[in-house]
Amino acid sequence: MKQVLIISGKGGTGKTILTGAFGALANNAILVDCDVDAADMHLLLSPLVREKNDFKSGKTAFINKDKCVQCGLCGSLCRFDAITEDFTVNAIACEGCSFCAHACPCQAIEMRLNESGEWYVSDTRFGPLVHARLGIAEENSGKLVSCVKEHAVKLALKDKRDLVIIDGPPGIGCPVIASLSGVDMALVVVEPSMSGLHDAKRVIDVARHFQVPVKLVINKFTLNDGITEQIEEHCIQNDIPLIGKIPFDKTIVESMVQAKTVIEYPSGKSKEIIMDIWEKLLCELT
Repeated sequence: MKQVLIISGKGGTGKTILTGAFGALANNAILVDCDVDAADMHLLLSPLVREKNDFKSGKTAFINKDKCVQCGLCGSLCRFDAITEDFTVNAIACEGCSFCAHACPCQAIEMRLNESGEWYVSDTRFGPLVHARLGIAEENSGKLVSCVKEHAVKLALKDKRDLVIIDGPPGIGCPVIASLSGVDMALVVVEPSMSGLHDAKRVIDVARHFQVPVKLVINKFTLNDGITEQIEEHCIQNDIPLIGKIPFDKTIVESMVQAKTVIEYPSGKSKEIIMDIWEKLLCELT
């Protein structure tokens, strides 16, 4: 079983479009959406949820009014001003540091796990999809990414799937690092803009730091010939395989509006190019 991760230095480069297309082309794969902060793979694949699980992470203080003597020590010590005058905890302000619980002379404060989100195992027209939803303003998206990936790998081994295709989060933060763990290849999608090139360089450096082989695809390359040439030159100078250039194509937008992958759409100049990119990926993975 192999794992391929599609990532980008910034959002909006076309990761999900490519991941969905690869899912349509794969014969025996499991799809994973690791962009848990802003998951959108479900919009394209219309999954039928067959398993829903709670994700708990981080802690919030809770004051037991039966034990509390209202001495005020917790309020004076809390640097986040999370404890109100009536000795209740503002869950939004509480950072879960546990200082108040350790300091309370009456042991009236306990730290309770937060229900931070949910993760799902769903069925799609291309096979299983493991995905998640992190709650608003909740923390530990990297931990949720690891949870989603772990269950996807277990499911792949159980079902004897050949490939795990992962739609990764943008940027270079903890969710990206968690996504890179254990993968056999990272495909970086970059758009021809100065910010796109700058951020792609950073995520490539992160992948190489963790010794993950990197390939690169330029999406919408026809929008800026100058930046496209800079990206190509950067690939040559840094020994980064450029395995495909996808032009700006309105049919991709049309296919998304109809909740279809570009592979399922009847026409489009990008379809053959993406199929060629997929074949190159398979050759590298086998």
